[in-house]
Amino acid sequence: MDEITTVGVDLAKEVFAVCMLDARGAVVERKVLRRAAFERWAATLPTCTVAMEACGSAHHWGRYFAARGHTARLIAAEFVGAFRQGGKNDGNDALAIAIAARQPTMRFVAVKTVEQQTILCWHRARAGFNDERTALINRLRGLLAEFGIVIPRSSERLLKALAPLTEDARVPVSLRPLLLEARAQFEALAARIARCDLEVAAHVRDNDAAMRVREVLGVGVLTASAFVATVPDPTVFRHGRQLSAWLGLTPRQKSSGGKTRLGDSSRRGDGYLRTLLVQGARSALQVALKTPPDKATRLQGWITALYLRKGYHKTLIAIANKHARILWAMRVRDQHFDPNAWQRHPRAAPSTTAMVATA
Repeated sequence: MDEITTVGVDLAKEVFAVCMLDARGAVVERKVLRRAAFERWAATLPTCTVAMEACGSAHHWGRYFAARGHTARLIAAEFVGAFRQGGKNDGNDALAIAIAARQPTMRFVAVKTVEQQTILCWHRARAGFNDERTALINRLRGLLAEFGIVIPRSSERLLKALAPLTEDARVPVSLRPLLLEARAQFEALAARIARCDLEVAAHVRDNDAAMRVREVLGVGVLTASAFVATVPDPTVFRHGRQLSAWLGLTPRQKSSGGKTRLGDSSRRGDGYLRTLLVQGARSALQVALKTPPDKATRLQGWITALYLRKGYHKTLIAIANKHARILWAMRVRDQHFDPNAWQRHPRAAPSTTAMVATA
C-alpha cells in the first residue's frame, strides 16, 4: 500500500467517513466507521496530515490527532465545497476535505486549546441565558397586555413590577401563580448570567493579552475575553484587514472586468464576536461625539468625521472594523494600545486620515 500523507475526515456524532491520499494525491483507501471503530483506527494511524471541517467537535479531534504526532488541519466548510466531486454525501465530503488540505493557498482554522474552548462555553451559555431572559420578558409583557397591564421593557423594572402584580386586582387569581413562577425563573436566569460574568471577568484578569486588549476604548470585558479565546493565534491572518474580513466586517464584493462593486457587510465568520465589536463601537462613537475637538484623539477625530459623512450605522461597522484591525496589531506585536503609534510609521504624514500603524 502506498504511504498515506493526507487524511480527510468527515466528522459526525456516530458515523465518520475517512479518505486517505498518498503523496501524489491519489486515493489510497476510503472507510466509513462508527465512533468506537474510528477511535481504534485513529490510534493506529501512521503520522500524516489529518484534515477536518471546522465544525462541532473538530477542535477536540484536532487536539486528539495533534497529541499523537499528526498535523491537524481544520478548514472552514465554505472552502471545502469547491473541491466536492459529485453529490453531497459523507464519502465525497471526506475526499473534498483531503483535496482542500493539500492546496498551497488554503487557509486553516487554528485549533483551540481546552482552556480557550472552556471560556467560550461560558460565553455561549451567557448568550443563551440572555436570550431566554429576553424571551421571558417579551412573553410576560404580551400576556399582561391582555389584561390592560403595560410593563416597561427594562428587565430591572419588570422584576420590580412582578411582585405587586401578584396582588393586583386586574390580574386574575388563577394567573398569579404563573407570575410567581415567572419571577423565580427571571431571578434564576439573572443569577446564571451573573455567574457567567464572574467567570469571564476572572479569565480577563488572568490573561495578559486580554488585559491589553481592554485598553482600547469600546472593548469591554466580554469582547476582550471572547477575542483572545476566539482568535488564539492572530498570526494565521497576514494583516488586520484579513481578520476583519474573516469577522464579516467588510463589504461583499461582486467585482468583475476591473469594475469594483461593493455591497453590504458580508456578516461571515464568528457572529458572536462580531456582535460584541459592533456593540463596543456604539460606546466608542458616543464618547467621540461628546469629546471636544481640541481634546479628541486622532481615532476619535476620524470617528466623528466619518459619522458626519456616512451616518450612524455605517460608522458603527467602520469602527468595529477599525477595532478588529487594532486588536490584531496589538496581539501580533504583543504591545499595549498606543493612540499615537501612527506617528512612528515611516509613511505617516500630517494629511493622513487613517491610522496607518494599526492597519
